[in-house]
Amino acid sequence: MRTAALIVKSASVVLAQRLTWHLALTAFVLLAPSARASTDAPAKAESPYFFVQGAQAGVEALPLKRTDVKVNISGVIADVVVTQTYKNEGTTPIEAKYIFPGSTRAAVNGLNVRVGDRLVVAQIREKQQARVEYDEAKRAGKTAALLEQHRPNVFQMNVANILPGDDVQVELRYNELLVPEEGQYQFVFPTVVGPRYAGAAGSAVAESFPAQAVLRSNQPSASAFDLKVNLASPIGIQEVRSPSHSIDTEMNGQRASVQLAGSASRGVSKSNNRDFILDYRLAGAQIQSGVLLQRGEKENFFIAMVQPPKAVPQAAITPRDYVFVVDISGSMHGFPLDTTKALMRQLLGNLKASDTFNVLLFSGSNRFLAPQSVPATPANVNAAIRTIEQMGGGGSTELLPALRRVYAEPKPADLSRTVVVVTDGYVTVESEAFALVRKQLGQANVFAFGIGSSVNRHLMEGLARAGMGEPFIVTQPSEAKAQAERFRRMIESPVLTSVKARFEGLDVYDVEPQVLPDVLAERPVIVFGKWRETSKSANPKLLIEGRAASGAYQQTLPIDLQGIDSSTTALRYLWARHRIAGLSDEEALTGGDAQKAAITRLGLDYNLLTQYTSFIAVDKVVRNPGGQGATANQPSPMPEGVSDLAVGEASALGADVSSTPEPETWAAMLVVLAVLGAQMARRRERRAFTG
Repeated sequence: MRTAALIVKSASVVLAQRLTWHLALTAFVLLAPSARASTDAPAKAESPYFFVQGAQAGVEALPLKRTDVKVNISGVIADVVVTQTYKNEGTTPIEAKYIFPGSTRAAVNGLNVRVGDRLVVAQIREKQQARVEYDEAKRAGKTAALLEQHRPNVFQMNVANILPGDDVQVELRYNELLVPEEGQYQFVFPTVVGPRYAGAAGSAVAESFPAQAVLRSNQPSASAFDLKVNLASPIGIQEVRSPSHSIDTEMNGQRASVQLAGSASRGVSKSNNRDFILDYRLAGAQIQSGVLLQRGEKENFFIAMVQPPKAVPQAAITPRDYVFVVDISGSMHGFPLDTTKALMRQLLGNLKASDTFNVLLFSGSNRFLAPQSVPATPANVNAAIRTIEQMGGGGSTELLPALRRVYAEPKPADLSRTVVVVTDGYVTVESEAFALVRKQLGQANVFAFGIGSSVNRHLMEGLARAGMGEPFIVTQPSEAKAQAERFRRMIESPVLTSVKARFEGLDVYDVEPQVLPDVLAERPVIVFGKWRETSKSANPKLLIEGRAASGAYQQTLPIDLQGIDSSTTALRYLWARHRIAGLSDEEALTGGDAQKAAITRLGLDYNLLTQYTSFIAVDKVVRNPGGQGATANQPSPMPEGVSDLAVGEASALGADVSSTPEPETWAAMLVVLAVLGAQMARRRERRAFTG
């Protein structure tokens, strides 16, 4: 009987071993990329890391004490002054480094530094030259500030030789054009840079974005934040509101004053973990159409803003194929992914039965919900929604492999395709993504939905611009329905196509953009440029021509040469900023730095911060002989609603941490379970034969 029992036990052990090794083999097969799976291996994030308090004794680790923002909006131009106050409360001289966001449309044109009672005005320099001057000043023991651009909406401030007890104020200034849509104006002030997934360690993309210190999601920022807006309009102001912050508002006809709620009593607000958004409408939902002129010493500038016709839905709409590219990475875990699910319910629910669609879910890997696009029947739409509802957020953000896979999918030649990207945009591959979309423009146009409280707007706007689509920002689930409806209206019918601008009686040149895009939403046609008076300037005018849903369209705007405000300097900055954006788009398309010389020249000539020019301010007083001290990387708060999975628990060690494993991770877990099962089987076998 004992022998028989041993035989039975031995047979069961062998069976268990075979089962565990079968599981292991299955797991390895799952780990191998299938014919339709991405072959790009997930890469670990190098840029973001969690901030650790008290890492260096005697060093002020949180030197940024407060940020004050003053915004003056006159007509359609915002003049913004941002003052950062740094203080060294430690016992060691420090260099403060701070990565902070900016508007994608900001023309940054000035920087001042105050050290005690001394004011230092920064100079614009070629980027490498500015870095050399800053390093020399730092070694010499002089207080210096360096402002660099890493992306059009991501900047870095370095302030060297802040002595113990010092208060240093750094003041930067920028201008921005506010473009209304469907009669509503919006001013956005970003307050935090979301942690960016930078791809493989050591890659050119990873190295192009600086290491970023981030507070954990439950850790409030110690830096105070205050913001005030003064709004003046030639037309009465009808409504002012903020969907992002509580505000105190005073309105008086054509003027309004806005500040963060309670800031007057306590002086500060800690609401610097999300974009500040201010929406306002003018009386009668009007917009300020017209041509604004500026006379300069050497050049004259203009900007034209022309309201297009109202959108008119088409009676018959051509069926389309829609591919939704949905981000389910770690930074989307929780609130952002919940918002995405609400949006996808609306987007899919708005499709017509004659349309076809597919959904690509991506993080470190990617997968389609169906082998090919399927008709947008209620059954297919509901099945897709149920699958998306089950998704959790985890893993890295491999956007480029996802886009490449979409463009590799064949489509019928007689069917138009629209790609819809849904993500928070926390990546550093913006230029590569823009180039990919632009090169594939013949296959599909692209619309981009940014999800979350502090979206990477540079990515969303750039994808839409490259794909001849529109960007959308959804900060909370309650906005999903309205934004999905807006998308549906755009797809139904462009407002204005074949748009051209023609001037009569005025000599214009260096016009931007060189080719006017189709107008998909009820937002104005914008034209920048330079002008010269001619002998025919008696009654100059601008004509906007194109095709609307009802047929040929033309609108004429008179140009008043007598009402020029020579004190307005913003137009030159806005023109140059728009020209730089166009050159940057070309550079992204061709790769390399083909437009470096032209962009650098514009930055130097127009005193603008660019990817190739920086602001440098150096105090002449040697305050820290030898320049010895420590570096303090000022951390940014985690954006509201974003979990620690955006960085990962072991990010400081270079690990890519995910709470919701990807398919490859599940397979790896099966391998581990198989090995453990084999070990347990061997132990049982030993116990069986020893009695």
